[in-house]
Amino acid sequence: MPNFEADSASTASAEKRQPRQSRLVKASLACDRLGRFDVTLRNISETGVGGQSPHVLQVGERLTIYLPGHQPMDGIIRWVSDKRFGLQTERTIEPARLRAAHADQLVAADSKAEFQIMAPTQMSTWRPGLRQVSSLPGHYGKPKI
Repeated sequence: MPNFEADSASTASAEKRQPRQSRLVKASLACDRLGRFDVTLRNISETGVGGQSPHVLQVGERLTIYLPGHQPMDGIIRWVSDKRFGLQTERTIEPARLRAAHADQLVAADSKAEFQIMAPTQMSTWRPGLRQVSSLPGHYGKPKI
């Protein structure tokens, strides 16, 4: 016998859920209990984020999230599993602004390299117990006269 109430409930919750983008983003959270701390976000949708925190958060806890390219926004923790969490934001997250801000932070490795010519070291490589030999066998340089 099919359970039509369960089918309609799961369909309604699936429609309510926003599509998520799987990406790694560094952000910050702040609350009265823990202060401000860095987090790693793994999933981002228009209405919230999922990520990992260095602290165990509490369901229902109100936080401020600092995302790249966005103004700070308030949110509430909806689920917690160990140090992983899901946070629902009160304002809409714009993935295009997040991507643009993230791209601004990416710098090619060779674009910021500072090269300078260094003089060779002037220290001796002689070690105690070894003799310095002026002509080595198999030496193919200029012959000593």
